[in-house]
Amino acid sequence: MTKRLPWIVTGVFVLWLISAFKPAPEPNGFKLSAFGELPVLLNGRVQPFDSVARNTLLSIHGTQTVRPAKDDVSKRVLSATEWLLEVMTKPDEANKRKIFRVETLELRNLLGAREGRLGQLAFNEFTHKQLDDLEKEARQIVDSKKESELRTGYEKDVLHLAESIHLYHRLRNSFRPEDSKRFLLQLPDHALKSTVNPGESEDFLGELKLYKQTVPLAMAVLHQGESGEDLKRNDMQLLAAFFRRYEPLSRFAYPLIVPPLHPEKSRDDWSNIGTSLTESMRSGEVHPALDYFAMMDASFRKGRSEDFNRSVAEYRQWLEAKNLGPELSKGRWEEFFNHIEPFYKSMNIYVVALLLGCAFWLNFAQTFRQTAFYLVVLAFAIHTAGLLARMILEDRPPVTNLYSSAVFVGWGAVLLGLILERIYRDGVGIVTASTIGFVTLIIAHHLAAGGDTMEMMRAVLDTNLWLATHVVIISIGYAATFLAGFLAIVYILRGVFSRSLSPETGKALGRMVYGIVCFATLFSFVGTVLGGIWADQSWGRFWGWDPKENGALLIVLMNAAILHARWGGMIRDRGLMVMALGGNIVTAWSWFGVNMLGVGLHAYGFMDKAFVWLLTFVISQIVIMGIGVIPFRHWRSLKGVGVSADTLPSVSERKGLVQPRHA
Repeated sequence: MTKRLPWIVTGVFVLWLISAFKPAPEPNGFKLSAFGELPVLLNGRVQPFDSVARNTLLSIHGTQTVRPAKDDVSKRVLSATEWLLEVMTKPDEANKRKIFRVETLELRNLLGAREGRLGQLAFNEFTHKQLDDLEKEARQIVDSKKESELRTGYEKDVLHLAESIHLYHRLRNSFRPEDSKRFLLQLPDHALKSTVNPGESEDFLGELKLYKQTVPLAMAVLHQGESGEDLKRNDMQLLAAFFRRYEPLSRFAYPLIVPPLHPEKSRDDWSNIGTSLTESMRSGEVHPALDYFAMMDASFRKGRSEDFNRSVAEYRQWLEAKNLGPELSKGRWEEFFNHIEPFYKSMNIYVVALLLGCAFWLNFAQTFRQTAFYLVVLAFAIHTAGLLARMILEDRPPVTNLYSSAVFVGWGAVLLGLILERIYRDGVGIVTASTIGFVTLIIAHHLAAGGDTMEMMRAVLDTNLWLATHVVIISIGYAATFLAGFLAIVYILRGVFSRSLSPETGKALGRMVYGIVCFATLFSFVGTVLGGIWADQSWGRFWGWDPKENGALLIVLMNAAILHARWGGMIRDRGLMVMALGGNIVTAWSWFGVNMLGVGLHAYGFMDKAFVWLLTFVISQIVIMGIGVIPFRHWRSLKGVGVSADTLPSVSERKGLVQPRHA
């Protein structure tokens, strides 16, 4: 049984992965995954409704699901796609969802919330006065032109809440104009209003039907092809009312959901619903996609799943007929990628492997080590599949922004850790690989809260061969430097606080760190040179002392200093470990810290909340460096053995067979 345990545990996680491939649940018969696959254009790229829903909900709420409202008898957790549909078609229900975050007491006081209302609020809990006060406060903060990194927690909380409410309003008017019933009741009472059936009077379906009949008649009036003053006046009044309603939406609606009618001319000619409706006033023809959206809106709002599913299926067929199959296919695969969540699953498996690796050090049971190794291999395979999937979906190299760099750096470190484990088979590679894999994916998860992680690259990062090779190679240098630093953490903590660091293990760790630092030096140097070549082609200069460039140079210099000190005999194993921890600090600063300066051509991907975590990480490395220089006589692994301050004793010395060199 013991021999089979690694395969059994790994098999359980494989089954967990396979379970993610089953279709998403269909609440009340609605095929939400089919709707979530429908393509839109946002952030300069085609993406499915599912990605829009996940990214906006994560930005507003901090998670990709929504808990049920108090009066929701179903008590069912909403997926991001269902929440988005609810916001766009049933705003009265969506307004009850507690999705808005209030994280500071000062903001709670500004909103006049009662005691204990810190946390999540629903939109219908805000009064008009509170929303006005919030908008005024946010405007004052923006007008102060204070650097984002200098803003207080209260100011950041105010801006986030104001931006979240603004985004929420935009979403409510993105699938169809809000409150069709009120609009239709306010229109002039004339014969055309009778064309709207009673069942359609509350839906965009009825509004669109009236609009489609109004536009041709109004166009005929404009072209002086019709007679009758009353007819002219009524038609023009209707057209003016529609224009006042739709024109603001052209500037306000969020995703571009209306596809191009002629993709052979331009596949990027998408528009939002407001722009499409106002343009139809000039062309006299309403875009066919709006009929499908109106039917989806009406059927979802009224709970008619069959009508909703049929409308989605017919719209997909229309997209195929219009040669928009590639966009539809991309939406389908990205929705599937989102549903599988490969990085989330890898992160969980890395944690289990880490615990098993630490358990192996406690009792040295090979079953634990073997199980942990299999799990790291499984997590790495999922990690790799997710990385490749992102590259295919983006049609770009693996590193395009801070999020993707975190994913790739973790991937590279895990690969190196697995290689070390295959060579030394002592659990060190498992623990370091799983730790770095978990930590980097956690970092990526928090970076994802900033919005779309597959957004188009900024113009300053317009890709070419040199950029693709530069970011990949220098990211491998980051990964190798971090791996050396984490091995140093293992060396110091095991040596000081446990009896598991034998002389043989210490020497093996020394060889690992030395070899990895050599590897990191090579890749950091080559990556930096390639970055200069790319900068010369893109910006017309090889080197400009930009903070990011300086950070890359510091990594090269730090690794070179470690090797120089080692080759010159100035440090031995322990000194190597302490300096490798310094490499962690330099790399973390070069990777994230320089972005926080907000200056230079590389000042992109800034995330001010990361400063506290970066500072915490740096302090932790300094503390461990301090622990590392504690005299050897205080290391628990060496209790009772006379040692100097620079090198672990040999096996013979520890057994008392020879006199210690440093006695």
